[in-house]
Amino acid sequence: MRSLNLSVKIILVFKRMSDRFEHISIVMINTTHPGNIGAAARALKNMGLSKLVLVEPKEYPTAKAVWRAAGATDVLEQVEVVDSLDAAIADCSLVIGTSARERRIPWPLLTPRECGDRVWCEAEQHKVAILFGREDRGMTNEELQKCHYHVHIPANPEYSALNIAAAIQVICYEIRMSALAPPNGEALTFDDWDVPRAKQEAMEHYYAHLEDTLAQLRFLDPDNPRQTITRLRRLFNRIRMDDMELSILRGMLTSIQNHIYHADNALRELSEESCAEDKPE
Repeated sequence: MRSLNLSVKIILVFKRMSDRFEHISIVMINTTHPGNIGAAARALKNMGLSKLVLVEPKEYPTAKAVWRAAGATDVLEQVEVVDSLDAAIADCSLVIGTSARERRIPWPLLTPRECGDRVWCEAEQHKVAILFGREDRGMTNEELQKCHYHVHIPANPEYSALNIAAAIQVICYEIRMSALAPPNGEALTFDDWDVPRAKQEAMEHYYAHLEDTLAQLRFLDPDNPRQTITRLRRLFNRIRMDDMELSILRGMLTSIQNHIYHADNALRELSEESCAEDKPE
């Protein structure tokens, strides 16, 4: 009987793990070599993950990917191929990008272990995406700016060029280790929030609304924004707004735009009246 109860507990643990893993996507951007896609599928399956998203791969589907996947062809069969990074992360409330180098404007940075803990914890509540860039140059600054956090694998500084599938394996391993943490230990928790986190698609609409409003206020020159929008993105990504907070800020921006519109109309009417009075009879 004791053995049976233990077996039931193990089954329940892995069922819970599998359900939460469904909320975790590994996203590969513009992958050049199809063999790396197959190797990545194998890395996912090794650690119990299955959701692989490809953003404009150079060559896929192809037999090379199937060959490298070995026994993980079931992961390849359910691969999602999208035409933009925005499409890949639109419904995600946590986005983490892998970065191999320091940036001009620092971003909140996680170790692989911290990444595993955060991903596992938050995947219970919403969808999570971990982004991996191109084999030769990684992720662009614009892509990294869409992330709430960056994760850096502290490899040997004398030879730190990890194969992309190897990097995926490291991150997936840390996620699994977090999932297997003893349930009787200190609970992993980062916050207890009353409103769902804002999805990435909604945040992108907000950034466009914000930039448009700042331009109308003449606070921002659209042709020469410098680092203003980048730093504002970093600020809001660090805060990680919820749906209600985002709705409040969108409402504020709309009110500002309405005020600008009515103020401009009033000034136009005054100008027209002044011109009419100045005309000789």
